[in-house]
Amino acid sequence: MLQRLLDLLVPPACLACRAPGGSLCRACRDGLPWLPAGRCDRCGLPSPCGARCPARAAAFERSWAPVAYDGTARALVHALKLRGLVAAADLMAAQIAAGAPPELLAGGVLVAVPGHPQRRRRRGFDQAERIAVALSRRAGLPASTCLRRGGSAPPQAGAGREQRLRRAGTAIGVHGPSPERAVLVDDVHTTGATLDACARALKAAGSQTVLAVSYARTLG
Repeated sequence: MLQRLLDLLVPPACLACRAPGGSLCRACRDGLPWLPAGRCDRCGLPSPCGARCPARAAAFERSWAPVAYDGTARALVHALKLRGLVAAADLMAAQIAAGAPPELLAGGVLVAVPGHPQRRRRRGFDQAERIAVALSRRAGLPASTCLRRGGSAPPQAGAGREQRLRRAGTAIGVHGPSPERAVLVDDVHTTGATLDACARALKAAGSQTVLAVSYARTLG
């Protein structure tokens, strides 16, 4: 009741553009870059991508995201990662839960892609873990933080897939039981190198199937 009264007196600002209008204003909601069906389950290119699939050797069997990493979606990711607006994680989880193919999540354990400890300390939270916990509540699935990342944190921006894969693969390990059917959760799917490194670590620890959901993915 108190929160509803406060919302009437001071309407919440849009998480993406900061204008009044709720957690996502009408303009930003209309501007979400939803991804159409008919894309490769691994790389996101229009299917069939066949032999040119850049992720054909990836250790995860399938990946999915509801939106492209652009416009409103990019603003929401920045709101969470750069501005610390953790409410954005629940909004992302809601959009994942509403659109994800049922067979992708069914029977899985949600495993957050681990951020680097230095960035976690700086932000006070891990963005993928926040999304995974919110998605766990909405989808009724267990969540695990069995993956850990250590070592240095070289910037990934501008690095190619092979370089990203080498950097991620040396830093990710499994601590605790590895789920038989794991569903990796991340904020943005870029080259897929980090997801691949996580999937390889999980399979080496005993996971039989590794799938992946992200809020947004880069294209092209």
